[in-house]
Amino acid sequence: MCLAIPGQVVEIIDPERQLAKAEVSGVRRVINIGLIDDEGVDIGDWVLIHVGFAMSRINEAEAQSTLQVLEEIGDAYQQELADLAGSQIE
Repeated sequence: MCLAIPGQVVEIIDPERQLAKAEVSGVRRVINIGLIDDEGVDIGDWVLIHVGFAMSRINEAEAQSTLQVLEEIGDAYQQELADLAGSQIE
């Protein structure tokens, strides 16, 4: 199962290549923000991340609510976090 999971942008790494660093439940990874870059992405923004791409911006309340539901799912969420921890975009 592949999930879109909420992450908070903590750094804009390379604006030209549309790369940012996001934190998801303590895991920090580089993500591509090109799909939502026209909306503008800033440090502190919450985004939904799927396979290394930010798919949309969401507000903090929605992010927290979604994280709570995902944690309740259990194994699928833990697998998604493991996949995220093992992934790398360069």
